[in-house]
Amino acid sequence: MASEKKLVEAITSMDVDFAQWYTDVVKKAELCDYASVRGCMVIKPAGYAIWENIQKELDRRFKETGVENVYMPMFIPEGLLQKEKDHVEGFAPEVAWVTHGGLEELQERMCVRPTSETLFCDFYAKDIHSYRDLPKLYNQWCSVVRWEKTTRPFLRSREFLWQEGHTAHATAQEAQERTIQMLNVYADFCEEVLAIPVIRGQKTDKEKFAGAEATYTIESLMHDGKALQSGTSHNFGDGFAKAFGIQYAAKDNSLQYVHQTSWGMTTRMIGAIIMVHGDDNGLVLPPRVAPTQVVIVPIQQKKEGVLDKAFELRDMLSGFRVKVDDSDKSPGWKFSESEMRGIPVRVEIGPRDMENGQAVLVRRDTHEKMTVAIEELADRVGELLEQIQKDMLERARTHRDAHTYVAEDLDSFVKTVNEKPGFVKAMWCGCQECEDKIKELTSATSRCMPFEQEQISDKCVCCGKPAVKMVYWGKAY
Repeated sequence: MASEKKLVEAITSMDVDFAQWYTDVVKKAELCDYASVRGCMVIKPAGYAIWENIQKELDRRFKETGVENVYMPMFIPEGLLQKEKDHVEGFAPEVAWVTHGGLEELQERMCVRPTSETLFCDFYAKDIHSYRDLPKLYNQWCSVVRWEKTTRPFLRSREFLWQEGHTAHATAQEAQERTIQMLNVYADFCEEVLAIPVIRGQKTDKEKFAGAEATYTIESLMHDGKALQSGTSHNFGDGFAKAFGIQYAAKDNSLQYVHQTSWGMTTRMIGAIIMVHGDDNGLVLPPRVAPTQVVIVPIQQKKEGVLDKAFELRDMLSGFRVKVDDSDKSPGWKFSESEMRGIPVRVEIGPRDMENGQAVLVRRDTHEKMTVAIEELADRVGELLEQIQKDMLERARTHRDAHTYVAEDLDSFVKTVNEKPGFVKAMWCGCQECEDKIKELTSATSRCMPFEQEQISDKCVCCGKPAVKMVYWGKAY
């Protein structure tokens, strides 16, 4: 029994040290490990399987909107990167440079892509000629490199996996519609698949993507009250097109610049799943993204017929992602391990259950146990998985709403940020000076100007001047 407890005792309680709890869960659930390359991580099978499910579901949703997948090189010549001034300045501190090819020094340095706007722009300049070539709706799945000073598994690493969509359109209106469309794809995915509620809105000019006209974001709240930018969609207008000479012949034969968008989501969403849903027993995975949705644990499996029955149940549940744990570990250890890995439903079957024609179902999220007739097992498991998915979203939404506060003046704003981790809704005059002052006083940043605006007051929370927007503020990862 002591060895069975040891697995959970190895996790620091999230209320004692949330950062250490997070690291413990990542390692004990075998999602990833530290690599010999500082700041990089090895994504292990359990972690990569979650990413594959994220990738599969996002890819399906992208393609439903007409997006096609492509692949661009991982190297960007320095001259190409320099073409868009704001863009290169925004990424300069994080760029990793290649200076040699074999033993030869390169005539021109190349960076390992931190993002691929310049590569897509260079390609579009050669590939787009007429209005008939538009729109271009492309996405690529790849890794990018950003030389971060401080790293944390999944949340911030020097190399990470993501998708980056890059589209080109004939008009500003089409580009804006695509920008919002893809943001909504991300938001729906987070809520429907990851069970993570999000705030949809626009970034301030200070926080927008380098080179963009406007950046839109979905923001989620972690269990410790910190915000996480969970997906972004950028409207580039025709700025990149002018820098790279991306023009097309319109129907009236005039030459026009294209309007572009870019949008991305990364492996940091695995970190979000951990921090929104996890508990002191480990991971809690939403059923729609869980690599294994159901684990069957045979009790007294050496007794005649028990293992056979377990595999018979597996066949009955073939419509789900299901596994039988037939290892020689004790049932208690198997229970702890399945909880650590976040498997949504556990099915227990032993000699007594077989005699009674039943099995025991256990929910990972609430630990609730229920006895089910074997002939009803498949239906009950399906219903249970749907209920767990729904309940996890509602719990996360309740937590977010309970940790969202309102401040009308600077004193109450500072007090709230310091004493109550979470989102703070407050009015803003639109001046960066106030944004900078708030960050200096509290370390909180503007998370987004939500699409659903509220009139908390008519004055800026910082300077007292007339307010133009209600903003969600918070400390963030």
